Amino acid sequence: MLPLLIFLTFAFAGAGLYVLTSPTATQRRVNALAPELASGWTVTALRLAQPLAGLSTPEGAWEGSPLRIQFAQAGLRHPDARILYYATRTVLPLLLSVLVYAYLRNFSAVGSLPQLFYVLCGALAGVYLPNVLLRWHIARRKREIVEAFPDASDLMLVCVDAGLGLDAAFTRVAEEIRVRSRALADELHLTNLELRAGATRETSLRHLAVRTGVAELSQFASMLVQADKFGTDVADSLRVFSDELRHKRQMRAEEAAAKVPTKLLFPLVLFIFPSIIMVIMGPAAIRVVRTLLPLINGPG
Repeated sequence: MLPLLIFLTFAFAGAGLYVLTSPTATQRRVNALAPELASGWTVTALRLAQPLAGLSTPEGAWEGSPLRIQFAQAGLRHPDARILYYATRTVLPLLLSVLVYAYLRNFSAVGSLPQLFYVLCGALAGVYLPNVLLRWHIARRKREIVEAFPDASDLMLVCVDAGLGLDAAFTRVAEEIRVRSRALADELHLTNLELRAGATRETSLRHLAVRTGVAELSQFASMLVQADKFGTDVADSLRVFSDELRHKRQMRAEEAAAKVPTKLLFPLVLFIFPSIIMVIMGPAAIRVVRTLLPLINGPG
C-alpha cells in the first residue's frame, strides 16, 4: 500500500508540474509569432514563481510601497523582480527548514525539542535572508554612487562652464562617468529621460534622490532646485557643491585612515604577537629548561 501511495504522490506532482509549466494557447501563439522574445528558461522560472509569490505577497499598492523604493535603490527595475523576490521568501524558509531537519535527523543525535528549535531557526533565517541580501546590495550600490559622485559633480561643473545647458550636461556626464560607475550613469540617464519626457526639473531631481537614497544626491537635487527658483548661477552653485564634496571625501579618507590602527590591533594581538613571542622566547625557554632540568632532578 505504501509504494502505491508514493507512486501516486510523485505521479500527481509530475502531472501538476507539467500543467503548470506547459504554455497556454495564447502563449503558444505568442511563441509562434515572436519565439526570440517568449522563449528561454526565464519564462518557465517566472511561471513557476508566480503562484508561489502569491502566498507571501502583501496586500496594498505596489507603486508606493517601501519595497519598490528599495528595489529602485538596488537597481532592480524589471517588473518581474518582485515576483522572484516573494517566491524566494516563500520557498526559502521551507527549503532551509527541511535541510536543517534532514541534517539533524541523519548526522546529529539531539532530542525532538532541540530539533524543533533548530528547524524554526532555519525557517526564520529563510524569511530574513532575502531582506539581508537586498539591503547588502543596496549598501554596495550606494557606496559605489557615493565614491563616484564627486567626479561626476566636477565633470558637470566643467560642462556647465564650457557653455552646455544642465540637461546636456546630464547627458554628457552620464556618458563619461559610465567607466567609473555604471549605477550612477544609469541614474543620470534615467533623470535625463524624465526631463525629455516632459517632467519638470524639480520632479526629476527628486526622483533621482529617491531612487538612489544617497544624501549627497539629495543635497545636489535641493541645490539645483533652489538655484532654479532664486535665479542663482548654476556654475557657481556647482563649484561650491563640488568643493564641499571633495572636502567630505577627504574627511572620509582621513577617518578611514584613523581607524586602521584600531582595526589592526586585534590581528596583532591574536596572531602576530604570539608568533613573535614564540620566535624570540622559544630558544631561550628551551635552553633554560635544558639547564635547570638536570639541576632539579639531581645527580643520578
